[in-house]
Amino acid sequence: MSQFRIEQGELVVGGLQLTRLAARVGQTPFYAYDRELLKRRVAELRAALPKAIKLHYAMKANPMPAVVGVMAGLVDGIDVASAGELKVALDAGADVAEVSFAGPGKREAELRQAVAAGVLLNVESFREVELLAGISKDLGLPARVAVRVNPDFELKGSGMRMGGGPKQFGVDAELVPELLARIGALGLAFEGFHLFAGSQNLKAEAICEAQQKSYELALRLAADAPAPVRFLNLGGGFGIPYFPGEERLDLAPIGANLAQLLERAATEMPEAHLVIELGRYFVGEAGVYVTRVLDKKVSRGQVYLVTDGGLNHHLSASGNFGQVVRKNYPVTIGNRADAAQREVASAVGPLCTPLDLLADKMDLPAAREGDLVVVFQSGAYGASASPQDFLGHAGVVEVLV
Repeated sequence: MSQFRIEQGELVVGGLQLTRLAARVGQTPFYAYDRELLKRRVAELRAALPKAIKLHYAMKANPMPAVVGVMAGLVDGIDVASAGELKVALDAGADVAEVSFAGPGKREAELRQAVAAGVLLNVESFREVELLAGISKDLGLPARVAVRVNPDFELKGSGMRMGGGPKQFGVDAELVPELLARIGALGLAFEGFHLFAGSQNLKAEAICEAQQKSYELALRLAADAPAPVRFLNLGGGFGIPYFPGEERLDLAPIGANLAQLLERAATEMPEAHLVIELGRYFVGEAGVYVTRVLDKKVSRGQVYLVTDGGLNHHLSASGNFGQVVRKNYPVTIGNRADAAQREVASAVGPLCTPLDLLADKMDLPAAREGDLVVVFQSGAYGASASPQDFLGHAGVVEVLV
């Protein structure tokens, strides 16, 4: 992975050679997130997109408090999906005016916390609107709301479709005018719309098309809104390459497309700020998962590297977090990264299930017991998206370097 360099045969993360980093962490397995790579990714995006576009970090991708703290200082806002994430964002010093809260199943207590904090709530049902009216009255505070819209289209080629057809997310576009009327009648502080059609997309033309359709839909719905649109979240969907043959997303056409939408918005929705919400794209390539080889064994000609961590810490790399057909994440032996001697091996975790597979028959540097297996592209949907209590093994450590 080109974002990490090699020194004296070892992968370098956060300026430290891997064996030194492992000693500093004090245990394996661990996740390490490279602070400079986070900064570089945000800077690259800022350079490629129009300055007027606001960037929000969807912290569900990686809610580690230290990571959120760094991101809060780099982006314009934070998007949260629970009261727990809201606490982390507020503790990290995120600008309350630029924190938004989405999720299809918000508890009444969470709604109350969000109103008290003063963050923007992306409402996803008629129930939420009714509850917020009562909470706003009880607290004597205006409930800031945007409507999350389930559009009548989807992001083509996305790894996970989150709009179009029947969905648990948001309010169906055809029902939004009725919801807007209710928001106006109840006196809630309407601010705009949130549309999120899909995620993990590497096709710029598909992302541009979804942004255009999202803008057009928001413009139509704005005619029924009780106040001018001030906030328009066009979603994200920016993907990162994980597997052979995948190419990096071309940001140039996306930047040009957003510039055109901004030009239109200046006259059609003059008070609106356009927002792009990204999680994986910000943090995914800045992280590695590191686990140590406990045993090297050969079974009927196949080499197995048995490691001290697996799907319990990195469910997505095992292929059990949304992959239809399992594919290998990029993997190497981090303390022998440029070794000439190589072998075809499978890296497996310590769990009592054949699903505990980090690398299946990959061409890797020849490893020994004690070596460090590294899984790249691990900065998003790693520790927090994995069943760490499964089979009672020790949890994983996370560090920002």
